[in-house]
Amino acid sequence: MQERFMGDPSSCELKGCWAKEGEAAGRPVGPDPLDPTDLNGAHFDPEVYLDKLRRECPLAQLMDSETDMVRQIRALDSDMQTLVYENYNKFISATDTIRKMKNDFRKMEDEMDRLATNMAVITDFSARISATLQDRHERITKLAGVHALLRKLQFLFELPSRLTKCVELGAYGQAVRYQGRARAVLQQYQHLPSFRAIQDDCQVITARLAQQLRQRFREGGSGAPEQAECVELLLALGEPAEELCEEFLAHARGRLEEELSALEAELGPSPPAPDVLEFTDRGGSGFVGGLCQVAAAYQELFAAQGPAGAEKLAAFARELGSRYFALVERRLAQEQGGSDNSLLVRALDRFHRRLRAPGALLAAAGLAEAATEIVERVARERLGHHLQSLQAAFLGCLTDVRQALAAPRIAGKEGPGLAELLANVATSILSHIKASLASVHLFTAKEVSFSNKPYFRGEFCSQGVREGLIVGFIRSMCQTAQSFCDSPGEKGGATPPALLLLLSRLCLDYETATISYILTLTDEQFLVQDQSPVTPVSTLCAEARETARRLLTHYVKVQGLVISQMLRKSVETRDWLSSLEPRNVRAVMKRVVEDTTAIDVQVGLLYEEGVRKAQSSDSSKRTFSVYSSSRQQGRYAPSYTPSAPMDTNLLSNIQKLFSERIDVFSPVEFNKVSVLTGIIKISLKTLLECVRLRTFGRFGLQQVQVDCHFLQLYLWRFVADEELVHLLLDEVVASAALRCPDPVPMEPSVVEVICERG
Repeated sequence: MQERFMGDPSSCELKGCWAKEGEAAGRPVGPDPLDPTDLNGAHFDPEVYLDKLRRECPLAQLMDSETDMVRQIRALDSDMQTLVYENYNKFISATDTIRKMKNDFRKMEDEMDRLATNMAVITDFSARISATLQDRHERITKLAGVHALLRKLQFLFELPSRLTKCVELGAYGQAVRYQGRARAVLQQYQHLPSFRAIQDDCQVITARLAQQLRQRFREGGSGAPEQAECVELLLALGEPAEELCEEFLAHARGRLEEELSALEAELGPSPPAPDVLEFTDRGGSGFVGGLCQVAAAYQELFAAQGPAGAEKLAAFARELGSRYFALVERRLAQEQGGSDNSLLVRALDRFHRRLRAPGALLAAAGLAEAATEIVERVARERLGHHLQSLQAAFLGCLTDVRQALAAPRIAGKEGPGLAELLANVATSILSHIKASLASVHLFTAKEVSFSNKPYFRGEFCSQGVREGLIVGFIRSMCQTAQSFCDSPGEKGGATPPALLLLLSRLCLDYETATISYILTLTDEQFLVQDQSPVTPVSTLCAEARETARRLLTHYVKVQGLVISQMLRKSVETRDWLSSLEPRNVRAVMKRVVEDTTAIDVQVGLLYEEGVRKAQSSDSSKRTFSVYSSSRQQGRYAPSYTPSAPMDTNLLSNIQKLFSERIDVFSPVEFNKVSVLTGIIKISLKTLLECVRLRTFGRFGLQQVQVDCHFLQLYLWRFVADEELVHLLLDEVVASAALRCPDPVPMEPSVVEVICERG
């Protein structure tokens, strides 16, 4: 009855009722293990449970509880029935299995009984046979021992004839083995006359055998394995090891020197040098292979010599290895002129791989380390060669630019524009840099044997490629570009101004993007594992920007000097006191405007416009006259009035104190307006200084007035601030008026008519 009522109490609504009562009473909600009303508890009492159920639950809950319990009881009955059926099938299967096992074990017991009976019979027969043959077995054992002794004695008595026959047939190894087997016995029983005679005969034959082996060894016609066999046999015959060691190394030296002589003959002046890969293959298979055979044979034969013998072999290998390395370096030096590293790297890889075996056998000789040093030295030389190639390529690009700039002037036709030339130069240099990076990247390829060395994982990438090649070339390019900024009497004087402008833009582009791109490409291709300090990108960019600034400043000076020379000659070669009344603008002023316009177009091909100050509405109509402004009237009017109270020079100097100072050689910015402003300032300042050194007549002053007005009509639009042109041209006219005995200016309307007509 208790099992029937042990169902899931969570489905009964009574649980919620009791839980609420427990919460109201302040007791814990969890089940009490000693509660007799807990269906799942160990102390469940059906009577108490039913009594409490009748007392505390209404009729509806009692009916629901009954229904739920009936459902659970049926479910449990069904589960129990299913479990009984399943276990019944298993019980039946187990019963059948046990029945079969009983039958099988009964058969096995019968067979074991028969086996025990047979073993007992066999044991009995074996015991009877052993008892029967015991006496014969002892006699057979004695006879076998006597037979073995007789065979040994027969071998000893036949030993001289056997040794003689082996020597005649050239079976030296077999003869030495016979001698080794009999040596201990003959020495033990040499006091017996018969054994003494055999020993004497064997010693004579052995001496003749040793002599033939030495003769064969000294002839040196056989290879290293045969000679090693001769030495091994001589050592087995008891020959002195020290003497054999010296002779072995001497013969090995002769063979290896022949290999070195053959390699040296290939490098001679008369026959053409073999391919570097073929050369290293021959050296590896000939000299290095022979050295490995010698080292392995020496260590096997003379292992008992200890450290002294090992040092002797190491000295032998160092001496011959140094000669081989010298020949290899001579051949590798002939490959330094090429631009392709693929064949060279393959040759170095095979050279380095070949020396692994002797390097492991002869660690004390340092052959592997020396080979690695040669590879590292060749890699450094290749980096230097690629740096020189990049520098030569850059100079070649500059030569092509010079020719392209000079060709139109010679042939009278229009050549390529500066923008196209700049793009060609930048593309060519970048392609050369990428080609150099790809070429030196072969030294760090995974399949190359020496690429895992510390040098190629660290210093080669950081200090060699990044700093030595890329950073070195960028700095070399900047230095080469700066060399064009020399004084006019030196290299810079013959430099085309367009080349200066192109180089300045190239350096500025490098500062903006190219340097960062190249160094990022280098760092990605060469995973730098070295902690050595490297040049920051910002430092290189600053150097490139400074180079671009110097080039552009020098371009301004050169172009300003060209225009200044025209103005200076036009002022110095004219007689201003005897000048006629001006009717036209002088041709030099038109040339100045034309050249300035050409420079504006040229600079605009590579640089942006720049920022200008707001232009006044009358910039193109302003005329230069001593009466055209209040400032000039205050400056010059007293000169034309007999009762002038003040000196005109004093008024001019006072006016200069309040005028804005003009910095002629101010820093140039990277835009067209700044460049043209600098050139015009230099040109007009030169004109001013030349005017101050001349004396002008009335018409000379008027001619200066016309020329300055013409310049003002066109030059104001090129500069950042038109007031700058006005101030300088004011100074020119004012300076000419101060140096004129009869300063009578031309009417502004007449000046305008002449300039418009000009």
